[in-house]
Amino acid sequence: MKTNLKLLSLAVFVVTFMSCKDTQENKIDTETDVVETTNSERQGQAFIEGDVGKPNVLQIAMGSEDHTTLVAAVQAAQLENSLVNAGPLMVFAPTNAAFDALPEGTVLNLLKPENKNALADILKYHVTPGNYSKEFLMKFKKLGQANNQDVQIEIVDGEPMIGGAKILASVPAGNGIVHIIDKVLLPPKE
Repeated sequence: MKTNLKLLSLAVFVVTFMSCKDTQENKIDTETDVVETTNSERQGQAFIEGDVGKPNVLQIAMGSEDHTTLVAAVQAAQLENSLVNAGPLMVFAPTNAAFDALPEGTVLNLLKPENKNALADILKYHVTPGNYSKEFLMKFKKLGQANNQDVQIEIVDGEPMIGGAKILASVPAGNGIVHIIDKVLLPPKE
């Protein structure tokens, strides 16, 4: 009986010691992360590292070699924090080839600091609240976009066309879905 009591006491001590050690290590890591984020030139949810959950829509775009132009545009418009919100967000993500199809000089012009608002308007036209599959999108005639304009949906050969763009693939995200499209959506002029 006395031996069992000693073993039990030893076990409680080891578990307590290990728990304290874990807490201290986590505390140190958390403090380091906060210092790095605070010292960062740009702040917000988009710049916090170490999240091991399902990637958000921004992380999916950043991890794709076919979306480097889109990521550069999002960064130039400083919209990173908007794309990591809880959502759900549905992002129509044009490929690099879609941006290359725009008239020569368009992308470079939009990336200039003085065109930040126009670029942000175009990018917001690619974002819709919700998390709809490609098939479910066929139930709509239009979607209200984040820039307060509507994008039209047509069904062509049994496929939804979003503002004339074809959905090439869909990638589920932690805060919504990314629909990869073959065309840059340009908001209608008012």
